[in-house]
Amino acid sequence: MKNAESDIMKIFGMNVFGEAAMQQRLPKNVYEQLRKIIKGHQALDINIAEIVANAMKDWAIEKGATHYTHWFQPLTGITAEKHESFISPNGDGSIIMEFSGKELVQGEPDASSFPSGGLRATFEARGYTVWDVTSPAFIKDDENGKTLYIPTAFTSYTGEALDKKTPLLRSVESLSKQVIRVLRLLGDTRSEYAISSVGPEQEYFLVDEKYYNERLDLQMTGRTLFGAPAPKGQELDDHYFGSIKERVSLFMNDLDMELWKLGISAKTKHNEVAPNQYELAVVYGECNVTIDQNHLVMEIMKRVARRHQMVCLLHEKPFARVNGSGKHNNWSVSTDTGVNLLSPGKTPEENKRFLLFVAAAVKAVDEHADLLRLAASTAGNDHRLGGQEAPPAIISVYLGQALTAIFEKIEAGQKIDKKVKEIFNFGVSTLPDISKDDTDRNRTSPFAFTLNKFEFRMVSSQSSLARPNMIINTIIADTLAEFADKLEKNNNVEALLKDVYSRHKRIVFNGDGYSEKWHKEAKKRGLPHFDKSVDVYPELCAPKNVALFERQNVLNKKELTARMLIFLEDYVLKNRIEASTMLVMAERQILPGVLEYQTMIAEGASKLLMVGAKNTLQVKLLKDLTKKLEIFSDGIKILKTDIEKLKLLSEKETPVFTGETLVVDMKKLREAGDALEEICGLEYWPMPTYSDMLFKI
Repeated sequence: MKNAESDIMKIFGMNVFGEAAMQQRLPKNVYEQLRKIIKGHQALDINIAEIVANAMKDWAIEKGATHYTHWFQPLTGITAEKHESFISPNGDGSIIMEFSGKELVQGEPDASSFPSGGLRATFEARGYTVWDVTSPAFIKDDENGKTLYIPTAFTSYTGEALDKKTPLLRSVESLSKQVIRVLRLLGDTRSEYAISSVGPEQEYFLVDEKYYNERLDLQMTGRTLFGAPAPKGQELDDHYFGSIKERVSLFMNDLDMELWKLGISAKTKHNEVAPNQYELAVVYGECNVTIDQNHLVMEIMKRVARRHQMVCLLHEKPFARVNGSGKHNNWSVSTDTGVNLLSPGKTPEENKRFLLFVAAAVKAVDEHADLLRLAASTAGNDHRLGGQEAPPAIISVYLGQALTAIFEKIEAGQKIDKKVKEIFNFGVSTLPDISKDDTDRNRTSPFAFTLNKFEFRMVSSQSSLARPNMIINTIIADTLAEFADKLEKNNNVEALLKDVYSRHKRIVFNGDGYSEKWHKEAKKRGLPHFDKSVDVYPELCAPKNVALFERQNVLNKKELTARMLIFLEDYVLKNRIEASTMLVMAERQILPGVLEYQTMIAEGASKLLMVGAKNTLQVKLLKDLTKKLEIFSDGIKILKTDIEKLKLLSEKETPVFTGETLVVDMKKLREAGDALEEICGLEYWPMPTYSDMLFKI
């Protein structure tokens, strides 16, 4: 055990130029100045950058790195990188290894091929990457060798944010500023800045590599576009938290090691609800750094799975009729003095502060439910939300019975009684008593308070966490700014709490979010319901939202418009790729296989008819198969027509047509294809089945 502990301590963070490496490599005065820069207390000086760059280069080269890259997050949904060698010619035919402060601080990738939503014309190619000093550099060891990765922001030549990191960093600063304003009014003179923290729970599927290689849909889109249900699914609940198969356990252990080397505190791993579905959770960390790390988690999951002849699927709904995958975004805010502002505390003053920050979240979510819905909106996530596996598309806040009761008493002007912890006694002498938490957990709630944090449960498994956390930070920062304005005029926290809860309690719901009763109640309360992602994207540019983001200096109108256009285009493109893939599979794989099966059945039926046998099993099967083939063939024709029509529609018309027609017709073709699979002989079906993919690892 001691050897294992020693090994983990030795490898954890070994490939990160973090605190330990900086303290060891940098002069003390430079290290202290760099820490001030990271905390936002002073600007980065090029002389400091020069010293850091040299130390970073020496550290990386000693570990075997030959190249470095500015690692950034364009609006593609994935990360990007351009590798540069440390090598420089020495003038005498030899080389030296160099890395300057200028190269550390600024890079210049071609920005013309990245989505810009009209911010830049194709011929206007210049863009800049800028060192994000708050996120540590690291070394990645993969098939490309060892490379030094430097987290950076990405901006256009004209200064607009072309990435996900820049607005996230702006939102972090905005939130910190408003939190400190409120804390000063509550008597806190020690805290200097606030930290938004995130703890992601990453869900994923594993499939055998050989089955993946035989499924065009998985390769092209990340999900199965056809697939009849297996005889057994998840109905027995026997996979959830079940014993981990040896092959998967080896993968998980390998994954842990790779993540620990990069300082990523992978902590919890277990079987999820669906067959071959799993979850990995990491320890809470500072928002920006944790989001960078989550990009690495997703990438490394895929790479490590391949080592074990498996493929990691991060699509939100890779398999129909079983649970899809999400990424629970656990969010909280704390101070630099170590105080979690969403923790109730032990004194009346701490409790008052806690209630104020909870109230800020309630108000923010109620006023900006459209943005929170947009934070989790992707083409793939539309297949998952509200399907008895993820929260509904209607935004609500879960506070739990105890916390709701406190706010109701505040609203009514009643005294809040001190709550005594309830104790569980199991009635077994060998089992200890345990204390009961103040709140239950509500898995149907999109935004649930859980002890000392809010859990945003709607985020899709393959999405970057930058968008949802940028939105959460911004809407709560704006609410706190309003709180601070009011408290500066009249420092009456109780009156403010009463007013906020009275105005915004409609967003609080502690019941079953899946129930039809809630859908009716939500409509009665006037809560917005955006069923499809394509419906909510335009809300990003609603006047109230433009004013919000500009007020908090997170995104301007041009940047918001660009993102809205990119979201809409991405929605159309992903669905169009799926439709085109469906046609290839339908015409070139399913039809030939089923027609061959039909021919075999027809030959047997014709022989029986020749000897006078009528209404035999073969004849009935042939009729049923022929009817289903006709429906399938008609579905192919309809989908072809849809794709052709898409080419003729205007830019404004295509998203609506995609959501209301193309997606619907794709679903119908799938149903027709799955009906064929259910009666086709297994040896004639041209691709691995759900039974293969979900139960053979």
